[in-house]
Amino acid sequence: MNRKQFHTLFACPGPVVTPVIHVVDFEQVDRNVRLARSEGVHGIFLINHDFGIPPFLPIIRAVRKAFPDLWLGVNFLAVTGADAFPILGELESDGCRVDAYWADDARIDERTALQNEAQEIAGTRRNSGWSGLYFGGTAFKKQRPVDPADYEKSAQIAAGFMDVVTTSGIATGHEADLSKIADFRRGAGDHALALASGITPENVDRYKDVDCLLVATGINREGDFYNIDAARLAKLMRRTEEMEYGLDD
Repeated sequence: MNRKQFHTLFACPGPVVTPVIHVVDFEQVDRNVRLARSEGVHGIFLINHDFGIPPFLPIIRAVRKAFPDLWLGVNFLAVTGADAFPILGELESDGCRVDAYWADDARIDERTALQNEAQEIAGTRRNSGWSGLYFGGTAFKKQRPVDPADYEKSAQIAAGFMDVVTTSGIATGHEADLSKIADFRRGAGDHALALASGITPENVDRYKDVDCLLVATGINREGDFYNIDAARLAKLMRRTEEMEYGLDD
């Protein structure tokens, strides 16, 4: 998906803001989704950080039922699209729409011309019947280390396998090096690019090469992994509203 298509989808001329909620239970998600929507976010990602997929699925279904018009993405922790896409296809066939899937590891291998695992995942996605957007983690935190000299190449390869190339800093809450983002922007070209760590209201304007911000720690309450701070989210939204990219020019 190119940048213009991505921003048109959200009717957003600047960074698309999608808070990430580390799920505890439906009540906690419901409270945080309502808060986030009141501040004008463009969508929400849910992640099962503390438990497996089976208890996560009823929460996803409950969230979709409570918010039928919500742009909803999910991350199944430590699972690639090979396992995720069939689950997403089943959810969709049951009437539970999931708009995006974010994988921490899209299995891109910049060391070889053969992308066997990424190709297999692409085939699984096609066969799953799922129609959402794929955010694929590339040179991502807590995954196989990638030589910084290969960041541009990694992003270039990734753009052929996913809707939104997605990268991060070295760990949760850590800013991504601006040089890494510049390399990813060159490699991805006009493809949509997302960043999934280290964004805060104070540093967001440094990341003008990024189309989508998956943000949690930077907008959460101090010392609280699970709940959004309304004031910090409001500040982030104000800052991003000033960052128009001019992609129609």
